[in-house]
Amino acid sequence: MVSDYLVRLSIRSAMFAGAITGFVFGLFVGGLLGALLSWFAGAIVDWQAQLGYSLGVTQQLLPLGDQINSLESLSDRWFLVIPAVGVLVGLLGALIGLLAGGLWAGLVNMGVLPIQVSVIRRDERRVRRRVRAPGGKAVGE
Repeated sequence: MVSDYLVRLSIRSAMFAGAITGFVFGLFVGGLLGALLSWFAGAIVDWQAQLGYSLGVTQQLLPLGDQINSLESLSDRWFLVIPAVGVLVGLLGALIGLLAGGLWAGLVNMGVLPIQVSVIRRDERRVRRRVRAPGGKAVGE
């Protein structure tokens, strides 16, 4: 077995791996953010309706009264909001992962972040050791 340091790392493949990782992570986080956004929009709409009823004023006079239509559409179209926010945050995560992977590969290639690798050569045969069973008697025999 030979142990040495990596000399060159492909920048393109490191950037691709970073982009894929960033997209998957961003898709997950974006799905959660989209669900929270849709849920909060529905909670605000319900709060606006209860506050308007208890105070006896129209919804336009309440806080966020002008945005009530957009909040209702966010709450009603949750099945579109969650994947859309997930994909947008996933694309942002892919961009960040792409840049981070390229930076990491560049630092490895410059020698700032060395990576130690261990390689087994194909022409070397592994030495097999035989383990002998003890020839003596077992305890208690």
